[in-house]
This record gives sequence, C-alpha cells and structure tokens, in this order.
Amino acid sequence: MKFLKGLLYSILILLSLISLFIIVCAFQPALSEKAASFFRDKLGNGASSYGEDMAQEDMLPMPESGAGEAEAGDAGMNGGTDSASTGNGENGTAGNPLGENIDSGYVAPEREEVKVPDSVTGRGGYTPVQEVAQQIDEEEAEELQKKYTYGETGEDLSFDTEYYPYYGMLPEKLQSLYRQIYANAMAVNGIFNPIVQVNQTELRHTFMAVFNDHPELFWLDSAYRAKFARNGECAEISLEFNYLVDDLDAAKSDFQAGAESILSGARNLGSDYEKEVYVHNALLDRIDYDMGALLNQSAYSALVGGRTVCAGYARSFQYLMTELGIPCYYCTGYAGENHAWNIIRLDGEYYNADATWDDTNPDKYGFFNKTDSEFSSTHRREDLSVYLPACNGTKYSNLEASEQEAPQSPEPQYADDRRSLDEIGFSENDVLRSLQEYYDDCYNQLAAAGGSLQFMNIVDSEDLWMECYRAYESDSYSSGYMDRVLEEMGAGGCEVDVEAESLRDGRVLLYHTITFF
Repeated sequence: MKFLKGLLYSILILLSLISLFIIVCAFQPALSEKAASFFRDKLGNGASSYGEDMAQEDMLPMPESGAGEAEAGDAGMNGGTDSASTGNGENGTAGNPLGENIDSGYVAPEREEVKVPDSVTGRGGYTPVQEVAQQIDEEEAEELQKKYTYGETGEDLSFDTEYYPYYGMLPEKLQSLYRQIYANAMAVNGIFNPIVQVNQTELRHTFMAVFNDHPELFWLDSAYRAKFARNGECAEISLEFNYLVDDLDAAKSDFQAGAESILSGARNLGSDYEKEVYVHNALLDRIDYDMGALLNQSAYSALVGGRTVCAGYARSFQYLMTELGIPCYYCTGYAGENHAWNIIRLDGEYYNADATWDDTNPDKYGFFNKTDSEFSSTHRREDLSVYLPACNGTKYSNLEASEQEAPQSPEPQYADDRRSLDEIGFSENDVLRSLQEYYDDCYNQLAAAGGSLQFMNIVDSEDLWMECYRAYESDSYSSGYMDRVLEEMGAGGCEVDVEAESLRDGRVLLYHTITFF
C-alpha cells in the first residue's frame, strides 16, 4: 500500500513539474524553441528539411514571392489545403524566353504604382496556378513508385520556343518534365510518377510553364496535386481535369468550330497586323465579360461559351494568333487584382495587348499594342511572365486612334476588303442555303468530274459554314454525300481539305480539294 501511495505522489509531482514547464514555455518562446529543437534532434528520424538536398544549380530564378506565399522548400506542405502561387515578381534577371541566360529587358513597376482606370475596375478574374502538396514518408513514396508509371513520357515531342516561350525558360531537366506533363494531359492521364527528380518549386515552375504555353489544353485545370517524400523529392503528380473530359471529342469539335469561325475570316488578310486587329475585334464582338462563367480560366469559355474573364480573353487570343502563325504569349500579373493579358510579336517587335480591358462599350483600342512604359502605370507582370520579352514596339502602336472616333460599321469584325459575289464570279442563284443543298452541290460537282477535283461553292452564312465544318469533324459528311461518290467511282477512300473565305453580306466561299485513292 505504501508503495502505491508513493508511486501516486511521484506521478502527481511529475505532472505538476510538466504543467509548470508548459506555463513557463508559454511566456518564454525562446525556451520553447530550444526544447523543440532538443526533441527533434534526439527523437527525429534524421531527415533533412524539406527540399534542402534537392539540386538547384540549374533552376530558373523565381521572382520574389508576394505576401502570404510560403517560402520555397516547405511551401504548400499543408496536407490538403489549396496553396495559391501569387508571386509578385521582380525584374527578370536571367532566363529569357529562348533559354539564354540574359536579362529579358522587362522592368516591373512597384505594385503601389499600379493604378486601375475606373472604366475597367473589376475586369480581372485570373486565378493563379493552384497546388495541393502533401508530405509522405519514404515507405509510401516507394509504394507509389511501384503503383504508378511515368504514363506518357512525351520524349518524342518538341516545342518551338518562338511560340512556346515558357518551355524555353526551363533548364533541360525540367523541359523533360514539361513534355511528360503535356503528354499526360493530352492523354487525360491524371496520375503518374515524375520522369526526373524534382522538388516542389521545380514542379510548380514546370506545371505553370505547360499551362501558360498551351491554351488548347482547355480540359486541364489550373491546379494539380503532388506528393513529396521527406527528402523533398516528388513521388506522384496528379493533374486536375474539368468536366469536359466526360465527352472530350465533342468538346474538341465545339472548340475547333468556335475557333474556325474566327480563323476563317482572318487567314486571307494580308499582314499579321491586319489579322491581329480582326481577331481582337471578333473576340470583343463574341465575348461578354462574366465573372461567374463556367471554365472561365480557359479558351473554351470564350470560343464556345462566349462568356469569360480576363484569362479566357487572353488564352483564346493566344490560341487564335498562334494558329495564324503569329507568336502570341499568355502574360499574367497584377492590375489592381490578379490579371491576364497578351504579348504579341509583329515584324520582330513586341507589344502588350489587353482585350479584356478593350471590351468596353463601344469597343476601344485603349490597351491594344502598347509598350511596357505605356502599361507600367496599369499592369505589372509577375511569376514567370517577367521573363517574357520586353515590349518596346512602335510600328504598330496607337494606329487605331482614328478608328475609335470613326462611326462603327454594322460588322466591325470584318476587314473592309472582303470580296463580293460578283467579284468572284458567282450570283445569288449559286448561294446554298441549307446543309442538304451543300451536300447535293458537292455530290453533283464530284460526280460530274469523275475523279479528284478542286472546286468551290458558296453558303449563305457563317452559321451554315459551321454546320458544314462540324459535319467534317464528326464524319457525318460521308453519309451526306461522300459515300455515294465513293461507291459510284469504286474508290477505296479519299482525302478532303476545305478552306473558307468570308465574303460580304455574311456569305462564305468554300474551297475544296478532294483526292481519291
């Protein structure tokens, strides 16, 4: 009995001492930290701090982080809470878009110097890349390496840095990861092991580069998940896809149809500048700014939905200009709030273009083809965008001032030099007014030729041209007219190429090249 009573007294004394120690630590943080360090050293597993041992010598310098962003090494290791990367970005001092270790030439204004005009206040909406990072033990990391594969490696892919500048910013090691992420996104493969050893900062840079370079990946969300071993090495990457992957073929068809409705009118214009103005005005005519629009960080929201925020304007403009062979980049930063716009190259010179802010009523060119000095009071590049080329072009800057004051034409998105029916040798009787009439005309021309042929016809609206376009995308044109032609000719198959030219009065001239084999 005496033994038990002594033991209880000893336990009470020990608990009292522990309680007293805790109270002292509460008022003496330095003592608390020393105690924590002692127990880590004595009881810890000896793992290095997160990311400490990862190689950094070939890493592109990251602009300074903004308020609230975690430091590299343990950023985002929150076990499942979203961590938004919202770096403020200082001047680019290394790594221009072609991968050379030189200054990009861009000089960033201070955040407090950026002022937003009242007319465009609230027209932002860009969401920075979001990451959810989880730290795991070495045993789980090894299990993940066994469970998953690299998926698609993308080893045969190549990217021209003239059109994909963020790829050029990365060192060779991360370019291989970029290709892997792109290939798995294309294949809608959500989970895979990284093909190279990377830490959290390197993965974030690389994912951001892929997302910024490729607006055509409209089903890829601006978010990803990743698991990291205690030594900082990434063990698993998980991409996030939106609901469009449930019927991706149909979504791709709608996306291409929306893009083609603009591209068809721009292709035959003379200069890159004319094509830029056409696309700019066509987007302003098509899109309504809507913060609540679905998928508003994608080009799909603009080209299909017609409602988006700054990210959708910028990514659709980027996609269309790239399709026209004109280098155009997605640029992100700060304009009173998170914002996105474009940088475009015309005749070797670079310009800023902000279609979102231009889309006021009436349409304007107040933020179209401007230099960095003209943008410095309203826009500030951040994150990897500080490494895009400096914009100092003058040849195509401020050419639209007189057009702003001129009366708007009924269809301002079209060039003034569109041809008429008379000029191309057609009459009203030649105009086709339904998809069935189009099928019948194609059949009659091919049947009369009896072989491979180039021919033209006219449809009465861009809407009808879109019906025709979708018919070729879905292969329904085969039952519409081509199956009959193949059967009558005894041909095994054919190759079809159709190009469109916008005419006056909304008509569309279609050029066909049909090759049988």
